[in-house]
Amino acid sequence: MSVNRVVISGGGTGGHIFPAVAIADEIKRRNPNAEILFVGALGKMEMEKVPAAGYKIIGLPIAGFQRKLTFSNFLLPFKILGSLLKARKLLKSFKPEVVIGVGGYASGPTLQAATYLKIPTLIQEQNGFPGKTNKLLAKSVNSICTAYDGLERFFPKEKILLTGNPVRKEMVEIANKREEACEFYGMDSTKPIVLIIGGSLGARTLNRSVVHAYEELRNSGIQVLWQSGKLYYSDLKNELTQGAAENIHLVEFIERMDFAYAMADIIVSRAGAISVSELCIIGKPVILVPSPNVAEDHQTKNAMALVEKNAAILVKDIDAPSQLITNTLQLLKDKDQCDSLSKAIHSLGKPNATGAIVDEVERILSMK
Repeated sequence: MSVNRVVISGGGTGGHIFPAVAIADEIKRRNPNAEILFVGALGKMEMEKVPAAGYKIIGLPIAGFQRKLTFSNFLLPFKILGSLLKARKLLKSFKPEVVIGVGGYASGPTLQAATYLKIPTLIQEQNGFPGKTNKLLAKSVNSICTAYDGLERFFPKEKILLTGNPVRKEMVEIANKREEACEFYGMDSTKPIVLIIGGSLGARTLNRSVVHAYEELRNSGIQVLWQSGKLYYSDLKNELTQGAAENIHLVEFIERMDFAYAMADIIVSRAGAISVSELCIIGKPVILVPSPNVAEDHQTKNAMALVEKNAAILVKDIDAPSQLITNTLQLLKDKDQCDSLSKAIHSLGKPNATGAIVDEVERILSMK
């Protein structure tokens, strides 16, 4: 089934934008002449990231509700109405065969307009606890692709297809790369390596946890590749200038994530949906520290979906400074637990998620 004209809408964070681009890339791979138009929210990161990926994007004047009392909240109804009207006009002009929503502010009005115009629709939910936009859209769309079990609490069961999240193939292809990876990062391949990642901007709690246990790590006999993130790198580098440990490699950003994954014996990470999906495919022992600063505490839900299957260890954000590094060093010494965690998390990986989502797009189009 060929797909010729598609609108993909959503964004706000990389966790929404990356799946959207991955889906677009797969559609283009199958249908090189397909026209794909993105619809985002003005002022949000998709307005920059999507064109950088090679796709055209149009912005809607949509915004979210602010929890504190602000003037922008009074303007919100007008922004929603304006976005609905603009989305409807855009869809009538572009005439897509299907509209795909990936969550985020823009996908709400875009998919509402699409269902009003009787255009086939699909949403892709990345998290174990759905966002408000996708929960509102669930009753009216044709299909819902999810990454976690148990979302019948939020979505009509007959519309749910468990596909997993799209992941970056170049990030998870790690076979036979350990030696090359260690050489790239200046690490000793004969010694244990812990990878600590908090996202591209960093995670303050993970950074403070490492600083708190710096001497313990220095004397542990292991190596650490520690991504601090752009926001914290300079301050940490200055703080640790005196007495920096040779076995702890502090970097602002990890350029070759495949290398980092390949050489890691244990991975410490936040629990964003895309990161968790990558970790399931990687299949290494994982300690997750969910961020408490996200909507609906969805990172904890993502982490618990693994913890309940004995596929990951969870350390609460509030406990991390005192417990994270101690737990990590204890896990490194327990080969049986490492093997058990590795086997369990790898069984949850869905490396063909992007293809499954595009298969579903083709299916709902064939039923039109």
